[in-house]
Amino acid sequence: MSGKLKVGILGATGMVGQRFISLLENHPWFEVVTVAASARSAGKTYEEAVGGRWKMDTPMPEAVKKLVVMNVNEVEEVAATVDFVFSAVDMSKDEIKAIEEAYAKTETPVVSNNSAHRWTPDVPMVVPEINPQHFDVIEFQKKRLGTTRGFIAVKPNCSIQSYAPVLTAWKEFEPYEVVATTYQAISGAGKTFKDWPEMEHNIIPYIGGEEEKSEKEPLRIWGEIKDGVIVPATSPVITCQCIRVPVLNGHTAAVFVKFRRKPTKEQLIQALRDFSGFPQEAELPSAPKHFIQYLEEDNRPQVTEDVNYENGMGISVGRLREDTVYDYKFVGLSHNTVRGAAGGAVLCAETLKAKGYIQAK
Repeated sequence: MSGKLKVGILGATGMVGQRFISLLENHPWFEVVTVAASARSAGKTYEEAVGGRWKMDTPMPEAVKKLVVMNVNEVEEVAATVDFVFSAVDMSKDEIKAIEEAYAKTETPVVSNNSAHRWTPDVPMVVPEINPQHFDVIEFQKKRLGTTRGFIAVKPNCSIQSYAPVLTAWKEFEPYEVVATTYQAISGAGKTFKDWPEMEHNIIPYIGGEEEKSEKEPLRIWGEIKDGVIVPATSPVITCQCIRVPVLNGHTAAVFVKFRRKPTKEQLIQALRDFSGFPQEAELPSAPKHFIQYLEEDNRPQVTEDVNYENGMGISVGRLREDTVYDYKFVGLSHNTVRGAAGGAVLCAETLKAKGYIQAK
């Protein structure tokens, strides 16, 4: 094991579970030793359980092919094999809440890609470059759960990654009103074009629950810990529309912003290029060297050109210009299943390890 932490993936056969397995291949700190899924997959090898449903561009890692899939509902048995787990289970919100707490109560940290616990007041929801200090709330959560090392931490919704980091970089200029329209890839629904042929040449102007998440979750990220819970910020006010578009990977956002302190375009661009956080300072394995790139070309960012910037962990921004109604407008792009899902959760786990929250059992 060469001193690596032993990792389990809950919901390992789904698209996000597959992305976790792909990203963790040859990880310097973590090694996938356990894969867990529903009862219908349990007892099969991972290769058999996934069958023809492997959705990644890269081949299935050899190291996981022969792992025997465990039943995700056999919590004690799964937890006994690992130091911590990533959660990507496909269940109802109440079921996810219950099973993630059950794992945490076995003294197994849970780093979740799911939305179920994003509004649990003492569960940190973190973009490591923006609010790693929210992990401090874990001590209060452990008291509630009655644990010494078990806890739940989550990453936010994929759609906000294309604009929340940008607004964070501009915090000194006090953005107070934001209009955002996100153009979201089909992989955000766990689909490929093979699964969802009706999305070809099509746009659907509705994604269930997405607009509320896109408007509210940034405020929780910008909030602060008070009396053992995270209290969301109240500004800026964000209104959002979320549209499904015929793109496989990559969420694009068209955003309009009003500032209390009017910056110049040059100041805004410099703030983006200078923005970094704990992952860059600590040189975490999955951290992008440069979190946000600004592209000068009028026709960028583009999904085909820019979605894999910094291995999918960076944010691309372009088309920043003054607006006739708002102060400025811009276009942002992020990789929804890397930075926005599994990759963001891996970076959270690396941050938690670096801060001492995740250790070998």
